[in-house]
Amino acid sequence: MHLEYDVIVVGAGHAGCEAAAAAANMGVRTLLITMDMTKFGHMSCNPAMGGIAKGQIVREIDALGGYSGIVTDRSTIQFRLLNRSKGPAMWSPRAQCDRTLFTNIWREMLENTPNLDFWQDTVSSLLLEDGQVTGVITRVGVKFTSKCVVLTNGTFINGLIHIGRAQVEGGRVSEPASKGLSEQLKEYGFEVGRMKTGTPARLDGRSINFSDLTVQEGESDGGKFSFLPHIKNNPNLRPCYITYTNSEVHEILKSGFADSPLYNGTIKGTGPRYCPSIEDKVVTFADKDKHQLFLEPEGISTNEYYINGFSSSLPWQIQYEALRKIKGLENVKIFRSGYAIEYDYFPPTQLHATLETKHISNLFFAGQINGTTGYEEAAAQGLMAGINASLKVQEKGGLILGRNEAYIGVLIDDLITKGVDEPYRMFTSRAEYRILLRQDDADVRLTPIGYRIGLAKDERMENLEKKVSERAGLIEFCDKFSVAPDIINNRLCELQTSELKNKVRLREIITRPQVTFSNIKEYVPELNDYILSLGELKSEIVQATEIIIKYSGYIERENLIADKIQRLESVKIHDEFDFRQLKSLSTEARQKLSRIKPSTIGQASRIPGISPSDINVLLIYLGR
Repeated sequence: MHLEYDVIVVGAGHAGCEAAAAAANMGVRTLLITMDMTKFGHMSCNPAMGGIAKGQIVREIDALGGYSGIVTDRSTIQFRLLNRSKGPAMWSPRAQCDRTLFTNIWREMLENTPNLDFWQDTVSSLLLEDGQVTGVITRVGVKFTSKCVVLTNGTFINGLIHIGRAQVEGGRVSEPASKGLSEQLKEYGFEVGRMKTGTPARLDGRSINFSDLTVQEGESDGGKFSFLPHIKNNPNLRPCYITYTNSEVHEILKSGFADSPLYNGTIKGTGPRYCPSIEDKVVTFADKDKHQLFLEPEGISTNEYYINGFSSSLPWQIQYEALRKIKGLENVKIFRSGYAIEYDYFPPTQLHATLETKHISNLFFAGQINGTTGYEEAAAQGLMAGINASLKVQEKGGLILGRNEAYIGVLIDDLITKGVDEPYRMFTSRAEYRILLRQDDADVRLTPIGYRIGLAKDERMENLEKKVSERAGLIEFCDKFSVAPDIINNRLCELQTSELKNKVRLREIITRPQVTFSNIKEYVPELNDYILSLGELKSEIVQATEIIIKYSGYIERENLIADKIQRLESVKIHDEFDFRQLKSLSTEARQKLSRIKPSTIGQASRIPGISPSDINVLLIYLGR
């Protein structure tokens, strides 16, 4: 066991696991410290990965060389591609996972990662010297030194669990809170805040009447997250189920409001707007007499079910009584009640774009410590913090992804530029270049970057080059091959689109909204033969080609807009620039620019309250 490392990662949730894997795979000696080595990447809330915008993030993590996509695929028990009825910019993969298998696979992968050591303990304080972090001290008094430290403490820093009027210190149910770090960092000038999140009760599947519930099956087309061809999943092992609350349930819930920590002033932290508790929904949407609930299996070898949409911190008796008034749950038994948890976080405007803190050098924050919510957002931050800590150890420049390059870039830029006033959750609406950030081409956008920094390995790059080459070949085929009216007109009529009058290029037919490769290939033998000649990546290549042909105009327009905006990102602002000296700026602009210290004009333009005239003042001052 070493006592000296290049990078120390504190916490082994989704952020910590990705940070440790990235650092170790980039060749630096890494130590992962966790309270419990049986909880790697533990799914504290629902047993699922992906979803709206989150699925894109998981694919981006995989494209860069991270592990979350592989772990998800290997533990998937149901897969769905959400938003199929919308355009490809909105398509979002989501997988139900076996919670126990997910954790076990994370452990297996991490324990087989070179350069990575482990220590089961709690970090109680940081070793600091001349404004830099130099290591950590654990609860049992062990000192580990390092060149960089990544904190990924999740909900554990001063965590407090609420169930009705009962309060228990902890980072998760039955797990202790982490003490000391907030107090130490506050002394060094860090602003500290409180946030709140919650989770629902877990149900005993043996007591559920599934025949009264609506079945929600997964898809059968073999969708997955990882771009690696050899990574497979078996996504149709378990269905989910749908049921609803009712007015009787709502009345029972209201009867417990006097003892609710949300409504009696006990909870001070801000909760997630987009994942509200059931009591929040009853109050906020008082005009609704029912709310949809999803029963999600926790795994293939357990009877435990997660009831998505019923997060609560009400007294356990109220939760139990209300659950038993829901259709299909009349005789339900619970394994444990839902609860809310408050925890410390550090407003992320205190970070550089590399996720290194501004107050202490070589210290990086990732995950819920930055005010985010969700496994995927945490994993993305962990990956980037691990990458940038490794690059700093190697004395190389940091990696900063642009808003036009990745949802990960949007996520981090939003955090460090705008800050958070509630737990941050990613949505497609947060990205201004959605058509450029599709889930299908995350590898095209990011694998070359991951390969350049030494994280994505040869197999990924070779796989990408093959895919791009075969995609280009299919596009060329569509550009050159012509289809005669007598071959295709009957099929076009069936698809309710206009018939051809003359021969046209296949590309022109594919641009029609009603037409896809799959619904015309049997009528165009040459096309069918070409698709069959493609290798094991044929489904990805066909999908990507179709998107490029149909949406080429939109893609080109967004690229032009992104290029124009990117010019502002090239105008750098020195770290020590004194915004207070520019009296031509508004008072609000001087205050916010001085606090956030943007590194580029582009970042400055995205700070809430900064007007176009303020940006013009900065451009003039900087000689632009």
